[in-house]
Amino acid sequence: MTSRRQFLTTAAATAASLSFPSLNAQAAALPKNKLCGFTKHLQGLSYDQIADLAAEAGLDGIEAPIRPKGHIEPEAVADELPKLHEALKKRGLEISIMTSGINEVSKEQNTEQVLRTAKALGIQRYRMWFLKYDLKQPIAPQVENWKAQIKDLVALSSEIGIQPLIQNHSGKDYFGGPIWDAYSIVKDYKPEQIGFAFDSMHSTVEGGMSWPLEMNLAYDYVGAFYFKDFKWENKKAETCPLGEGQVSPDFAKAIVKRGFSGVISLHTEYMKGDTKDPAFVKASLEAFKRDIGVLKGWMA
Repeated sequence: MTSRRQFLTTAAATAASLSFPSLNAQAAALPKNKLCGFTKHLQGLSYDQIADLAAEAGLDGIEAPIRPKGHIEPEAVADELPKLHEALKKRGLEISIMTSGINEVSKEQNTEQVLRTAKALGIQRYRMWFLKYDLKQPIAPQVENWKAQIKDLVALSSEIGIQPLIQNHSGKDYFGGPIWDAYSIVKDYKPEQIGFAFDSMHSTVEGGMSWPLEMNLAYDYVGAFYFKDFKWENKKAETCPLGEGQVSPDFAKAIVKRGFSGVISLHTEYMKGDTKDPAFVKASLEAFKRDIGVLKGWMA
């Protein structure tokens, strides 16, 4: 089985020691990242099955969709989230990121109960649900309206002690897609209060060759890096195994060079199938292992 806690530094340290023996101390000081896997495509498996697969893949934890139509519905969080947490804990794993349906403080989103339950279980961060522009309306006033909405959410999250993350999702109407709009709000807070789930695929889709610019802008506020890849097919960005598409290995090299020591989440959303099919579950495990290997190589 792939070693878990320090797997992302092992290849880098080994390569450095073989080529440059005098750099052993520097190699040992490379960042130690926790690696989790997004389990959206594993919905339908039991908590124990998800935990077993994550452990066998060599992950430190999972990024769990705890949102409408996710592993756990928001109204069931108080009862069900501890069960998922316990299944992972028995295998030495964690929920590294909770992918939520939350983008405001409201009863409809069950905001406070979801966040307090997560924090009580030791979950440190959650990905916010998407905010989308109305393209028939002026853009700047919408950003101003979201500034007040996010202020309330940051206040509650800070009180609870959990960090909200904004994903830079590509698309014609996604807030945060171009980074600059979300950064204009995030910059008014401390990084521990709110940050980015910085996505390699979506930053490449949106920025093409300018992704280093967006990364540098957001870097101090990055709470997690997402690794996934894509190909252009019929003018659409279609996900694919890491290393087979448009995402550059330089993305990984950049965060190693900068000494990023936070969470890395691996997304294998190109896996599509039915979790009732054992062949699909097996293929999903192999996909995690394959992409982990690619990521290790990139980070070396």
